[in-house]
Amino acid sequence: MHTFTYDALPGRIVFGPGAARRSLGDEVDAFGARRILLVAGGSATGPARDLCAPFADRVMAAFTEVRPHVPVETAERARSAAAGADLVLCVGGGSTTGTAKAVALTTGLPIVAVPTTYAGSEVTPVWGLTQGTRKTTGTDRRVLPRTVVYDPELTLGLPAALSAASGLNAMAHCVEAFWAPGRNPVSGAVAEDGIRHLAAGLPGLAADLAGADARTSLLLGAYLAGSAFAGAGSGLHHKICHVLGGAFDLPHAQTHAIVLPHVVAFNAADAPEAVARVAAALGRTDPAAGLHDLATELGVPAGLRELGLAEGDLDTVLGDILALAPADNPRTVTAENLAGLLHAAWTGTAPSRGTDA
Repeated sequence: MHTFTYDALPGRIVFGPGAARRSLGDEVDAFGARRILLVAGGSATGPARDLCAPFADRVMAAFTEVRPHVPVETAERARSAAAGADLVLCVGGGSTTGTAKAVALTTGLPIVAVPTTYAGSEVTPVWGLTQGTRKTTGTDRRVLPRTVVYDPELTLGLPAALSAASGLNAMAHCVEAFWAPGRNPVSGAVAEDGIRHLAAGLPGLAADLAGADARTSLLLGAYLAGSAFAGAGSGLHHKICHVLGGAFDLPHAQTHAIVLPHVVAFNAADAPEAVARVAAALGRTDPAAGLHDLATELGVPAGLRELGLAEGDLDTVLGDILALAPADNPRTVTAENLAGLLHAAWTGTAPSRGTDA
C-alpha cells in the first residue's frame, strides 16, 4: 500500500503495574480539575472510589448506573449528573468508557480513563448509543479520552470468562484493522503487534488467572488493539456485533468473541495477505479455526444461541447488517452469504478457512 491516510490521535498513555495508585492524582491535577464526575459501575465502583480517595474532595458526583451499549436514557442521566463538572473520570470497562464518552459528546468535557477490562474504547474517538433496539455509532474527537492510565493490577479481579471474552474482543479490533475501510500500514503494524501480545497473554489465563505477566501482556495488547481500530475504522465484524448487541442486548465482549472466527473464515479467501499476517502473529496456521479453538479452550460460549439469541432473530436484523456492510469488504457481502455467516456464528460450528457461507 503506497498511498494512504493515517490520523495520529492525540492522547497521553500512562502504563504499568500500580500506575493508577501512583499516578492518577497527578494526571487529574494536570487538568486543574476542581469538580470531577466519577463514572464507574458494577465491580469497579469500589476500586474507583478507593483510587479517588486522595482527591475525594474534588469528586462532585459519582454516576454508577452504567449499562451495556449505553442506552440514550442512561446517557441523559449521566449528562445531568455532569452539570457543573470540569472533568470526567471513568474507571471500568467499555460500557463505563462509553458512558463517559456520551457525556463528552454533548459537553466537551475532557475524559481521564482508567480501564479495568480489555475493551480498547479508551483510545478511540468512537461513541455508541442505543435507542430502543437500534445502536448508533459515530466518530468525534471530543469523546477521545485525553489521558489513559493502564494498570494491569486493576484487571486481576476480572473473572476468567470475562477476561477471555474481553481479550478476544481486543483481538477482533486487531484483526479488523487489516480489512476495515480505513486500513493502512501503520494500523496494520500496530494490530500485528497487538495480536502477538494478546496471543501471549490469553493462554496464560487458564494456567494462572492472577498471573501478572499474562495480565500485562493482555492490557498492552488491548491498548494496541484499540489504537489499531481507531486508525482503521469499523468493518464487517463490528457492524454485525453492533447490530446484534443493540437489537438483543447481547453481552458485548462475548458477542465479539463468538463472531470473530466466522468473519475471519468469511473473508479469508479474498484477503490472503491479511490472513497470513494474522496467522503469523497468532501463531496458528488457520487463524479462523485457531481463534475458535482458543475461545473454546478459554470457556467462551460456542455460539450466539448460548447467549439466548433465537435462530429466528437472525432474519430480523439481516437487512440492517447488510445495509451497513462496508462496500470494500474483501469479500462482497450478499444477503445469502451473510445469512450463512450469521447462522454459523449462531450454531457455534468450528469454522474452517474459507468455508463459511
